[in-house]
Amino acid sequence: MRKPRARSGRPSIKSGISGAAALLGAAALVVTAVPAHAAAPGQSPADVIPGTDTATPALVDGIREAVKSTGSAADAARGHLADKESRYRIADPRRDLKPVQTLNSGAGETVRLQQKHRGVDVLGGQYVVRMEKKDGKRVVTGTSGKYFTGLKVGTEAEIGEELAVRRAVSATAARLGGKKLATKDAPKKGAAAAAPLTGTARGLVVVPRGPGVLTHHITVRGTHPGTGEPVLREVYIDAKAGFPVLEYSGIKTFGSPKSAAGSGTTSRPAGAEAGPGDGAADPGVTGSGIRYDGTAVELGLTQDKARNQYIMRDPFRMAGGSKNTLSTWDARGKDVGEVSGRWPSGIKEFGSETPTFGKEATQAGAVDAHWAAGKVYDYYKKVHGRDSLDGRGMTINSLVGVTYFGDAYVNAFWDGTKMVYGGGDDEYRTLSADLDVVGHEMTHGVVENSANLVYAGQSGALNEAVADYFGNALDVDASGMAMDDPAAGLLGENLCRTKSPRDCAIRDLNDGATTSKNFLGVGFGTDNGGVHLNSTIFSGALWDIREDIGRTLADKIVYKALTEFMTPLDGFTEGRNAVLAAAKALKVSTKDLNVVKRSFNAHGVVPNWELALGVDTDRLLGKLNTSGTGVGAGGGWWTAAKSNDDGSEPYSVYAGRADGKGSAKLISPNDGRYHVNPATDGKSVVWTAYGPTGVDILSRPLAGGPIKKLYSSQSDLAGVRVEGGVVAFEKMEFFAGRHVGYLRAGDKEPTWVDGGRAELATGLPSLAGGRIAYAKVYAEGDTYKAGTEVLDLASGTRTLMAQIGSPESIGQTGVNGSHVFWLADEVGDDAGQMAVRRANLDGTGAVDLSKEKGADALFPYDLTASQEAVTVTAQQPDSTYRNETMPKLWQFQADGSGKGRVSCNRGEQSSAAAVAGKQVVWIDGTTGTSDLVTRTRPAGACG
Repeated sequence: MRKPRARSGRPSIKSGISGAAALLGAAALVVTAVPAHAAAPGQSPADVIPGTDTATPALVDGIREAVKSTGSAADAARGHLADKESRYRIADPRRDLKPVQTLNSGAGETVRLQQKHRGVDVLGGQYVVRMEKKDGKRVVTGTSGKYFTGLKVGTEAEIGEELAVRRAVSATAARLGGKKLATKDAPKKGAAAAAPLTGTARGLVVVPRGPGVLTHHITVRGTHPGTGEPVLREVYIDAKAGFPVLEYSGIKTFGSPKSAAGSGTTSRPAGAEAGPGDGAADPGVTGSGIRYDGTAVELGLTQDKARNQYIMRDPFRMAGGSKNTLSTWDARGKDVGEVSGRWPSGIKEFGSETPTFGKEATQAGAVDAHWAAGKVYDYYKKVHGRDSLDGRGMTINSLVGVTYFGDAYVNAFWDGTKMVYGGGDDEYRTLSADLDVVGHEMTHGVVENSANLVYAGQSGALNEAVADYFGNALDVDASGMAMDDPAAGLLGENLCRTKSPRDCAIRDLNDGATTSKNFLGVGFGTDNGGVHLNSTIFSGALWDIREDIGRTLADKIVYKALTEFMTPLDGFTEGRNAVLAAAKALKVSTKDLNVVKRSFNAHGVVPNWELALGVDTDRLLGKLNTSGTGVGAGGGWWTAAKSNDDGSEPYSVYAGRADGKGSAKLISPNDGRYHVNPATDGKSVVWTAYGPTGVDILSRPLAGGPIKKLYSSQSDLAGVRVEGGVVAFEKMEFFAGRHVGYLRAGDKEPTWVDGGRAELATGLPSLAGGRIAYAKVYAEGDTYKAGTEVLDLASGTRTLMAQIGSPESIGQTGVNGSHVFWLADEVGDDAGQMAVRRANLDGTGAVDLSKEKGADALFPYDLTASQEAVTVTAQQPDSTYRNETMPKLWQFQADGSGKGRVSCNRGEQSSAAAVAGKQVVWIDGTTGTSDLVTRTRPAGACG
């Protein structure tokens, strides 16, 4: 077996340890191993792997226990759990476990059960019971999953759905567009513009952190306020305080070099012309077409008399069962936002006057998409006995040729019921032109209809890993390539028009670099918590298994692990356990079982692998277990929000000395609200508190004393800063309007730097030396401009900084006793580079410390300044997902010299706050948890 070669890796605030811990927080309950029960004569004792956060085992294997129930498979499964209560610790399975799926495979039955807590769904709480049925009798052969036994939370919401939706949409808007103020954010004149984001309440859900957190599940859809890309986010709002405790994207893309699309669910093709089941077509015929690589292939078609065409609707494959079809639709001219999570109006299945499709269908990617969808269907049907993606003969629809605002869209995604493929560009063909991409996307549908691995953190990386594995397996087998071929592990290698396959490939499952030592600690704001970044750690192990024990056996093991053992919140360790258990269930040889173990060992997927991750920083406060909140520093002190070890408690604000001496102080009250976004000047701490009645700005002296409420609002409040008796902040209105305000000691209402005028927008404030700097969008004639302005609080003078060019947007500002700093974006159609700009306090002497153009240009999105240095948070977009592409801290001398890295840590570095001199504090994800760290001197080049 080849041993992995070392490599480096790409990016939020919270990163995970195991699948459940990654998504929900670290374990609150340490469960000792559950003892194996005595076995019947001639049987081996049960192999029991204890669960985390629960007294219910994560996996029980090696049993053959008769089931008393003679009813349905679900009744039998729940009866078994009830009869073995001493093992499973599930008091009432019939009440607390709802059947969601039964998979039949020969004599085998796999029952999936959804956990309920007092009638409310538990996120990721799913338990699986595996049985064999013969002559009307059943035996249980194993169980696995997560049933959270420690849940005690009440199920009565204290805030309504309307407020929950409002908070979810506001949180999404702030996350997507809060780090820039752009000319396109200018207040709309005349009729109000349509809301770019909308929220839909999905009901109450218990997030299983500790005793549980009752939440409203809200799905937010729409378009990105900055880029216009489609948005789909799953947001969980605390049902008592109204704060977003968990949010992640529903996007499931292949991970191409270009923009990512949204995903969701869509209904039957309403509004489609001659769609499935409308009776307008004759029986199927066999046609042909030419793939992008020039090979001729057969296509299953239907002769449509109404259109007088042969259309890409294959009625053959499911003719003996559901009678559903595989159809490929012409979506050229449709924007990606029109097709994600919905069915676009007016599209037709690709058609031709003859059964032979010509060049147009080839160039659009229709021939490849239609042929490949059939190949994927055949693979799952013939190899695994699975009828379509849901196992019940669902229709398979593929849309090809979508654009991005009329321009090239180079990506592919699964949105819950269909595949969507962009039309490609000058370098990249449509992504349907490579079978591994089609296999990957369609496997997302298989995953969704089996283990349903939550698409965030380690469970999301596991989701991607399985999709990559089967996509690659399909492609390698179809091409006749040997597994030991150097190109056998490549994905997407045939997509490029000019690059070589290796240079074109988006991932390589055999790169020899994907070990757990290269794990990239990230949060859900980046790559959904590392779903692509870290997937090859696991898929690389699966690929090695396939190479060493053979294609057929490896595929059966992985498929069985996915469909019969894995559950929604599984991470790498649980995934390893599932694959090993599936191999045992298939009665593989001892030699092959050892190969499976060695493959995972070689990729570092072993128990407690996270403990080996190292850092070059000093930890000030560990395991914050928070998201959606920042860090403050000043006067030699830091301040940050923290939850308890399992993340189940509302966030509290702490403060401590930046030199690490002494203990952290609890600043905020324990009142059920979420206390977030704190700032300090070394004398007092100011922060925002989210509760059911609104958002408050609170203040308390570091030395102790009463907590004061400074201001209250129904809108989001962000960017809090404090100096002396002055507090500055930004108010973000629901869907429209951003305004910077400040409060002096004793003020009952804020003063708005822009007068609160509807025709102006201000944001991203900084405060130092009695001055507030902020980004500003303002009218000049018939156009809007973006600029940076400074308000001198003593004189009331407002000074607009000179610009080098004409910025389309302004990023975070910073100010010290001699200069103003900000991020400027003057090139709207680049990849996201921004200049790091500085000017004198009087607005003169504008100069770029880092230019927007050129090889050394940064991709920054945050900034903090002291008297001696300015530090920016920047990341490098890159489809190869490596350490260098993650958010890192770059520091300049205040005079613009000496650019270098603050820390060489591998994890994401975010929310930096300047202390003094060159010292900053920030949230770091390297260790797999969100830690508040510091480094007193810059690291330099980080070679």
